[in-house]
Amino acid sequence: MLVLRQLGICLAILIAVTPPGRAGSIQPPASAAPEDDGQWAMPAKNFASTRYSELSEINQHNVGNLQVAFTFSTGIDRGQEASPLVVAGTMYVLTPYPNILYALDLTKPGAPVKWKYEPKPEAAAQGVACCDVVNRGPVFGDGRIYYNTLDGHTVAIDATTGEESWNVTLGDINIGETMTMAPLFAKGKIFVGNSGGEMGVRGWLQALDAASGKVVWKAWATGPDKDVLIGPDFHPFYKMDQGKDLGVTSWPPDAWQHGGGNSWGWISFDPDLNLIYYGTGNPGPWNADARPGDNKWTAGIFARDADSGSAKWFYQWSPHDLYDHDGINEQILLDMDWQGKPRKVLVRPERNGYVYVLDRTTGEVLSARPFAAVNSSTGVDLKTGRLQMNPDKAPVTGKVMRDICPAAPGAKDWNPSAFSPKTGYLYIPHSNLCMDLEGTEANYISGTPYVGAEVTMKAGPGDGHRGEFSAWDIARGKEVWTINERFPVWSGTLVTAGNVAFYGTIEGWFKAIDATSGKALWQFKTGSGIIGQPTTYRGPDGHQYVAILSGVGGWSGAIVAAELDRRDKTAALGFVGAMQDLPDATTKGGTLYVFRLP
Repeated sequence: MLVLRQLGICLAILIAVTPPGRAGSIQPPASAAPEDDGQWAMPAKNFASTRYSELSEINQHNVGNLQVAFTFSTGIDRGQEASPLVVAGTMYVLTPYPNILYALDLTKPGAPVKWKYEPKPEAAAQGVACCDVVNRGPVFGDGRIYYNTLDGHTVAIDATTGEESWNVTLGDINIGETMTMAPLFAKGKIFVGNSGGEMGVRGWLQALDAASGKVVWKAWATGPDKDVLIGPDFHPFYKMDQGKDLGVTSWPPDAWQHGGGNSWGWISFDPDLNLIYYGTGNPGPWNADARPGDNKWTAGIFARDADSGSAKWFYQWSPHDLYDHDGINEQILLDMDWQGKPRKVLVRPERNGYVYVLDRTTGEVLSARPFAAVNSSTGVDLKTGRLQMNPDKAPVTGKVMRDICPAAPGAKDWNPSAFSPKTGYLYIPHSNLCMDLEGTEANYISGTPYVGAEVTMKAGPGDGHRGEFSAWDIARGKEVWTINERFPVWSGTLVTAGNVAFYGTIEGWFKAIDATSGKALWQFKTGSGIIGQPTTYRGPDGHQYVAILSGVGGWSGAIVAAELDRRDKTAALGFVGAMQDLPDATTKGGTLYVFRLP
């Protein structure tokens, strides 16, 4: 049964007739989202991952006057997924491989380069990267800029001088392991995870001492409890996640050793509870027939003690994942009334097509409602917490299952949403894609692809549009309005106190939207497709600026960035099937654009 939102068939924008629900009554915890200082020191803006700025000089009344303040070429024309950071009058811009970090002086006209740091990662890392040679950005803390390199290093760079403070090796490209995530800095630690699920790489998350780079703790995503840092303090809410050594027993013998569950997405932190929250990726291989069982602890979310790494609870979004629905998306930490009682919640627009509201102290699912076209499942059983799969869409080895929605990248992939306490809305950049999938034989050989599936993606229901930008009312659990886009919306989102939401399109438009009504207010055509994360800041001159990296690539834009043959619909793990016309709409690029009012 197809679960669809009630959208008008041919409308590009739907505007709700109701005002924002409970605007202002849903707030991030103050400890996780302190008062805005006008800087942007981490990709998610704050520990609560709201990507909300209190700056309001640029607002819905004047945003139409935005103009380019300056630009900067990164010199790299692969997918630009990072967010520019701004700290103490300096902007930090990180490129995809070869992962060059630039410091731009915002106190001078045109923001000239103050210094650059070149880590020179191993070239061979490019050959084992799953989905372009991307990097999702750096983080600032204790006077340093921290980030990961594609070949599995984490580096710390003096933010003032550009000198390397330390450089540690955490991954091994020889087994297909890479690192593309943006680290989190909290409590004097750097939290980092690995990529490589499509190579059968076993997932992990590590905490490093921010001053030295020394490993404080390491938690695996599969294997025995001692490896996963599961002990007496582990209390998952649902029975399906309770038991001893489920990271072994929910797999065929030894399959957990190359079972994926990589942590290449986002981490949030609640200082009051001293808990970090992060997701785990897909199990390997994609062909689920090769791995009967729930495949713990993949495609789920962990809450861990920030100091010890000890697991407190876990919830599995997609037990025995059938469709490559990695559970690595962002989680927004909020405090709100739920059914008349105050709750500490975690809100997550998940790859499987549902917006989840969880109690972040226990892992209980309070709500799970579809925000996109879904027919691979019929809903979430709130009593058991289990996703209810549709057997008619379950893939079978040797047989093509057609029109599965959402496709492998999910209703929404890594590209982060944003939350505004002014409207109470979550702003979700997402896809409208379905797929045909055939399971194939998969044999694990270290350092080689471990997928076991042939996939072809296509436009989802509607008028052929493949992307959407939606406002979601968290209190009411429903969509407010949606803007349809020609291609998947693969950029991150920013929302401000000026009541403006920003996002980019993969053909290169950078857009400003009225955060309440969904009305388009302004757009600017950049030189390449946008898959980066917009940020905003108060410049040294006291004025507000908005920044975005333009440069097509990533999984969605691989057809352009990697110059793939558009005739091969299975290329880029099937994404080319849905993007055959993208080369006609944009070209390669790598440029930072910064805007301000005249």
